Amino acid sequence: MRKEKDNIIIKLSFEFALAIIKFSEVLYLKRKYVISKQLLKSGTSIGANIKEAQSSESLADFIHKMKIASKEISETEYWLQLCKHSKTYPNDDQLPDQLTTIAKIVTKIITTAKNNLKTRQKS
Repeated sequence: MRKEKDNIIIKLSFEFALAIIKFSEVLYLKRKYVISKQLLKSGTSIGANIKEAQSSESLADFIHKMKIASKEISETEYWLQLCKHSKTYPNDDQLPDQLTTIAKIVTKIITTAKNNLKTRQKS
């Protein structure tokens, strides 16, 4: 079993969560409380769900938890787009790029896991 420090998606999602915390604090200081809270919740939930998936009870459970992470990615993307397109909100151009990288990896993980589940079910 790979160590967590070698697990790229755990590493990237953890680093992203730290960046989201920092950006949420910037939003909070600018009195953008609602978006700050929403972004903090969804942005940190991505890594929490990925981490939880590592302890899943089955491959189906793993896929389910990774799909939840994928939904949190979509929500986080929405909040970041609002910040980017609103004239009165701060923006961080690096966060969407980090999120895109995470989304691509999570999508690949889900696809691979689904294929593995189908293979197991056939045998």
